[in-house]
Amino acid sequence: MPVVPRRTPVGVSAVLLPFHADGSIDWTGFEAHVARTVEAGLAPAVNMDTGYAPLLDDATRIEALKRTRDICKGAYYVAGAGVFDKPGDGFDPAGYQAAIDEVQQHDGEPVVFQSFGLTNLDDRLITAAYAQLTKDADSFIAFELGGMFAPFGKIYSLGVYEQLMRLPNCIGAKHSSLSRQLEWDRLALRNKVRPDFHVFTGNDLAIDMIMYGSDYLLGLSTFAPDLFAKRDQLWADGDASFYEVNDLLQYLGFFAFRGPVPAYKHNAAMFLKLRGWIGCDDTHPGSAERPDSDREVLAELLPRVETLL
Repeated sequence: MPVVPRRTPVGVSAVLLPFHADGSIDWTGFEAHVARTVEAGLAPAVNMDTGYAPLLDDATRIEALKRTRDICKGAYYVAGAGVFDKPGDGFDPAGYQAAIDEVQQHDGEPVVFQSFGLTNLDDRLITAAYAQLTKDADSFIAFELGGMFAPFGKIYSLGVYEQLMRLPNCIGAKHSSLSRQLEWDRLALRNKVRPDFHVFTGNDLAIDMIMYGSDYLLGLSTFAPDLFAKRDQLWADGDASFYEVNDLLQYLGFFAFRGPVPAYKHNAAMFLKLRGWIGCDDTHPGSAERPDSDREVLAELLPRVETLL
């Protein structure tokens, strides 16, 4: 894929849901991080994997929507909408429709999560399933992710992806395979079939995909939405400093998104605490954790991040 210089990417940043030491949610820290993301010029994404959405109950996900809507005050934000089912469960379009309605009622753009029931469908039925579950959605973002992120994840064939692209209310799709080639294939298809379609990279190991025409919806950007916003502006300006900023952020991504990948959320909490943005780096009790020694590495990286701001 050719590089697309001086392009302003659409930046969407998944917001970490922080916790107190007693296991309760730090709503004050959450609200501050949503506001910080908006102030940086990025669109916040809530109830995503970074926000532990598959591990939360309905009431908590709705509370996150309410608080985000109140903070955004009409500014664009996105939110995960899905059915969090079990292996062997069937496709549940009514459950999806209810989740999508909830997001839209709170002024958010739905990001349609995958589920066991959805990804177990035959490829010939996938697009029809999306059309059914989003029939009342003004617009939505599709989402495909690899199994390293979630057991219900599936990377669709390029044929299925093209059919999703042809759904008129699907404005884009987050692609989380961690494969450059698969994402380049999607960009080439997008350029040919529907140039206004957003390929939101979810590749935290290749955040420079914005150079080739991707937008992004990343968990890594929750570590430093301020520096991501600066990096994006440098690329749009044609400023060679872009590479220095991108390299440091990518180093952070390589460290945080090593296996087991879901434990990146613990690294995010550690880093946000080091920045003084939250008071505790505990995570959801059902989430994977990192060793305490990770704090030393992150503490060494923090001054470099601050120097570049």
